[in-house]
Amino acid sequence: MKYVELGRTGIKVSRLCLGTLPLGPLQAHLDVKAGARVIRAALELGINFLDTAKIYGTYPYIREALKGWPGPVVLATKSYDYTREGMRESLEEARRALDREVIDIFLLHEQESEQTLAGHREALDFLLEAKAKGLIRAVGISTHAVAAVRASLKVKEIDVVHPLINMEGLGILDGTREEMLAAVKEAFLAGKGIYAMKALGGGHLAGRAQEALTFVLNLPFVHSVAVGVQSVEEVIANVAWTLGEEVPPEVLRKIKNKKRRLHIEEWCRGCGSCVERCPQGALKLEKGRVVVDEDLCILCGYCASSCRDFCLKVV
Repeated sequence: MKYVELGRTGIKVSRLCLGTLPLGPLQAHLDVKAGARVIRAALELGINFLDTAKIYGTYPYIREALKGWPGPVVLATKSYDYTREGMRESLEEARRALDREVIDIFLLHEQESEQTLAGHREALDFLLEAKAKGLIRAVGISTHAVAAVRASLKVKEIDVVHPLINMEGLGILDGTREEMLAAVKEAFLAGKGIYAMKALGGGHLAGRAQEALTFVLNLPFVHSVAVGVQSVEEVIANVAWTLGEEVPPEVLRKIKNKKRRLHIEEWCRGCGSCVERCPQGALKLEKGRVVVDEDLCILCGYCASSCRDFCLKVV
């Protein structure tokens, strides 16, 4: 595995970051020991960088995976909290649940604009104070928006940006792929650590996974790429692609033979845009959120392009 310093943080991370969201209750809902085995396999293959969030529910998986692990591991987590007290509770929950005195990277979750960032200033100030006390090593934001990446440039205390980047520009809230890449490059040149998300477009580029992952890894202004996984086989494949190696045929077979389904996240707002987009008429609104008729759904993934919140994923 290759390792780089994440911007000017002094934190050394693997080029591939393991995204833990798909392991937990919002997606695959593996039991803790099964999820921990996937994380442990990633550690054994050289990944030292794990991404999680308060909302993911994967702290127990990470804690179990790290039991007895002798090497250094970099943990990044996130919270939507916007008040000082809320963020204090989120930090303490992370430290307690992960059994870590210090959280390496703590992010404001899904910032959208300069206005959103200003609305979270109280929480940001708390994180900066916690960093000064040695409870956090780096502070940052995650975002699907070009405007938020640009806003981070105005706050020199933001060390890390976790932006949405993929070769098709899927999921960007407010601009084109080129505009996102330009903003991220500017943040990189300003010294901020960049670790990308949604390289596989929330699962919708899974059929072109090697190409999609390679595209983001080859961007000279991205330090690391977070990819969510649900199995050891997916870890093995992603590590091989990161290193430019061939994936064992039996591993590819297991990945390709996995039964897929359309997963709808709990945070669906019921806007209905995906219902209009579905060419098969497989989606409808019930009680304020989207539901899928699995007999009609062909797993084309077209619905995802209409969802600004990545609520729909083929998993």
